[in-house]
Amino acid sequence: MTKEMNLEERFQAYVDGENKVEPKDWMPEKYRKTLIRQISQHAHSEVVGMLPEANWITRAPSLRRKVALLAKVQDEAGHGLYLYSAAETLGADRMDMVDDLLTGKAKYSSIFNYPTPTWADIGAIGWLVDGAAIANQVMLCRTSYGPYSRAMVRICKEESFHQRQGYEILMTLAQGTPEQKQMAQDALNRWWWPSLMMFGPTDDNSPNSAQSMKWKIKRKSNDELRQEFIDKTIPQAEYLGLTVPDPDLKWNEERGHYDFGTIDWAEFYQVIKGNGKCNKQRLRARQEAHAKGEWVREAANAYAEKQAARKAKEGSAA
Repeated sequence: MTKEMNLEERFQAYVDGENKVEPKDWMPEKYRKTLIRQISQHAHSEVVGMLPEANWITRAPSLRRKVALLAKVQDEAGHGLYLYSAAETLGADRMDMVDDLLTGKAKYSSIFNYPTPTWADIGAIGWLVDGAAIANQVMLCRTSYGPYSRAMVRICKEESFHQRQGYEILMTLAQGTPEQKQMAQDALNRWWWPSLMMFGPTDDNSPNSAQSMKWKIKRKSNDELRQEFIDKTIPQAEYLGLTVPDPDLKWNEERGHYDFGTIDWAEFYQVIKGNGKCNKQRLRARQEAHAKGEWVREAANAYAEKQAARKAKEGSAA
């Protein structure tokens, strides 16, 4: 048995004992790279996820709605910050991660490449998209990597607020005029299937899922999480008086779960490849924002260098 194999066995035993892996602990290189990929993609998704909603800040129907949406978008930016910081503890460079996003090399959640044509879409994103995110992220509060786990605790608390905010928007519309209820129904029709795709490919087509679960990076499979989301969300849709756009949806008494129709995975992979309705628009918006913020980064770096020089001078004088 090689030393490397022995270390990996000890690492697996450590993880199996429900211990947290910290940045200075030994870890398999594949574990580190898997986490960098997952955490950076998660961070990119939070940052790009601001764009579909920011589009509605100036057009929110009331001051109350505008303030709430501003707070939500600000939260998403903070989530990206926490996650980039967590990835840095693994040795990743933040600017490299940002460059990967801006050049299109890195992936982010496919869900954010869909348009938001009406105010009801903001409600659907909060209810469905953030709801799916919570299903994914609650288990990450128990992920084996300590910094990622701790970042997710606060993120999940804020995402729970976002979901309630979105559901309340759709409830208001569903209880309004016939036109408003139809607006809510149309938004549900647009976001239902993309929300189910958020959990990733089916388990037999997900190459990294099994290893991530063995390392306890993930706690549940894609299909398990998708089923849990559907089971929780259908009663919520019924309460709103809205119809889920799936003619094959029905309760299976024997399984104790809802059966549902076939997901259009061809659409999912097309969006992942960059051919979604808003892929190019989202990437262009991030590139423009990065370019416009160059002066801020230069000023911050200059200030940091000045402070470091001052401290060095004070240290030498002492």
